[in-house]
Amino acid sequence: MKTSLRGEGRAPAVPGRFRAAWRAAHTPVPGVSRRTRALALAVPFTVLPAGLWRLPAAFDSGIGIGERVYVVFLSLFSEAVAFTAIGLVARWGEVVPSWVPVLRGRRIPPAAVLVPATLGATALTLLWSVLALATEVMGTTIRGDALPVDFPSRVGGWMAVSYYVCYAPLVLWGPLLGFLTVAYGRRRARSERHAKTA
Repeated sequence: MKTSLRGEGRAPAVPGRFRAAWRAAHTPVPGVSRRTRALALAVPFTVLPAGLWRLPAAFDSGIGIGERVYVVFLSLFSEAVAFTAIGLVARWGEVVPSWVPVLRGRRIPPAAVLVPATLGATALTLLWSVLALATEVMGTTIRGDALPVDFPSRVGGWMAVSYYVCYAPLVLWGPLLGFLTVAYGRRRARSERHAKTA
């Protein structure tokens, strides 16, 4: 009987913490339009299909442990980088989160976000929206070598279809990040001007 009384009234800690962390990571700051928030939330989903498409290769019997680790790491790292786009609309993109030691609660200078976001948007647009499309049309790798015959887009059939379906969304990653970066810069400039006049 005692044990049941001890457990009464206690909410499970983990789901509550997870829900709070999820809200903190995704809730937009004032001044972010619905469209901008939707575009920020869409960015991780432009990367997810390619990551999922790659993961089965990690379990292929023909590759070594180093390649397996690389495939899994690349998929997880790409998704983590894509998630940072949400910081362009959320509070943690403007103020250091409370779980970060020493810097917690400090305002993030706009340039500290705008410079890497601009460089990232430019690099991703060049890589996926320009180079990847150009090399696919020419049938070459980014280095200019001919695509191998077993390359997914050359194999044909369902392999080629799944490859294109999973990798096509990456074309949007750079441009979406560029749009979000411009919106972030404008919003921060407005808030800085408002803070000076207040």
